[in-house]
Amino acid sequence: MDGKNEETRIGVSGSPGSKEMPPPAKRGRKKRGVPPPATFDIDTLPGSSNLTVLEAAAIIRRTPSALEQWRRDPNHPLKWRYVDGRPLYRVDAVRDYLASRDKATKPSQPHSARGDGRATRP
Repeated sequence: MDGKNEETRIGVSGSPGSKEMPPPAKRGRKKRGVPPPATFDIDTLPGSSNLTVLEAAAIIRRTPSALEQWRRDPNHPLKWRYVDGRPLYRVDAVRDYLASRDKATKPSQPHSARGDGRATRP
């Protein structure tokens, strides 16, 4: 038979004459990392627009699971609302959150700096 071994031709898993079933496909896992940066500019969107969890996570550079944890805290500064059972974030709420984070961060000091204004000796 054209120089091919008949056993290898018949023994292939999933071939029409084979009784074996292919192994079941694995279920996809949630993507747990930080999504890629947003492909749109949040400053050009109207404030009343809604963002999905993935879009909001891409803008603020956090994981979607972090946003899920934040939704468990009703006093978290990033506000959301549920529409048809899905959490959505308003663009103006995301902008306010980013602005509050910019004010909260202070310039970092080098490790050699002291709080009293004197430099440390090497």
